[in-house]
Amino acid sequence: MTLSIQAGHPTTMPLDALVCDAFEEGLLPIARHFWLAISRKDTVAWHRAYTIAAERYGERIGFPLGHQLAKIMRILKDLRGSGLEILDPLDLAQKSQVTNDEALLVAMIHHMRRDETPSARNAVDALTEGRMDPEIIRAGLHLASRFPSGAPEKTPPAAQARLFAVK
Repeated sequence: MTLSIQAGHPTTMPLDALVCDAFEEGLLPIARHFWLAISRKDTVAWHRAYTIAAERYGERIGFPLGHQLAKIMRILKDLRGSGLEILDPLDLAQKSQVTNDEALLVAMIHHMRRDETPSARNAVDALTEGRMDPEIIRAGLHLASRFPSGAPEKTPPAAQARLFAVK
């Protein structure tokens, strides 16, 4: 498990080097917290992941998105064990960096959301180290179908549930 890569380490690159939209970029801190929760059982990182997802995308989008992303991270843990390089979500110095594995994760989702099959296949192949696991493909495609490119990135305020007291 890699949670302590220093910024500028050869296996990292600047976040702005990724070719992705704001929605996909916003997945990184959530994925990092889920990875931390999966890797260290004594954390509440899963709670932080869902909180970030709900704050960033609204509860109607954030919670199901978090669920799908948690599924992808669990599958990656099963496939790659502790060999997946994910940065520490709590290290502010690493916030603007991504590992090669994180870049591949974002690329997989990016291409799946745009139905770019050959590029998505290449990203899955690299991310899974040639395993082309059907479970990760299904999970990625499910996330992509649920949150396609061009879809609203946040629940409109009028659509959010409101709590009020009745006298």
